[in-house]
Amino acid sequence: MFSFRSCARLLAVLAIALNLSVICLAQRSLRNTSPDANSNYGPVMLAYLGYLANEQEVVDDRISRKEITAAYYHRNSSRIRALRTMAIRLVRESGNDYVPELEAVAPDELRTLFENPPKPAALHPNGILANKFRFLTTVHSGELFYLFARLDPYEQAEMMKREGKFSTAKSEEPSRGSAEGQRVGQTTVRPRRVVPR
Repeated sequence: MFSFRSCARLLAVLAIALNLSVICLAQRSLRNTSPDANSNYGPVMLAYLGYLANEQEVVDDRISRKEITAAYYHRNSSRIRALRTMAIRLVRESGNDYVPELEAVAPDELRTLFENPPKPAALHPNGILANKFRFLTTVHSGELFYLFARLDPYEQAEMMKREGKFSTAKSEEPSRGSAEGQRVGQTTVRPRRVVPR
């Protein structure tokens, strides 16, 4: 008969074997394209794919050392797959060797990007949020992720410039009110100019 200790050891060995098989499957899924398929990408895309592969190795290492939970491991592996899927889609559709700074967040993580998170139903492809992010799409990769591209500084400046034009256009409209009835303290006075002696 099996003793309690031998059953516990057997369960521990099975748990380790299960973790290792999950790690192997995750690595295999990240390498589902042959090196020849990656040769079609430029140096920027190859660097991004290398970055994602390194991120997966870090997560794999942390789960093997039992530094993270299985749920954390699965979510981050799924996030990496979602980022990879989106980057490949963007490069193929645009034909450019350019990958914007991508963010993949689960529905319960929207607060990590936005102080006042948008409602998922209000998200539309190419919609700009908080003058910082462009919503791209959702990706199902083990779980649902919302994919955003962070606007580069030039795009952010352009957005602020457009908003500034609209706000100054409104403020430059002549007032329809009359000067009659204006009190003495309500007039605008230019400050005195100080002249050095």
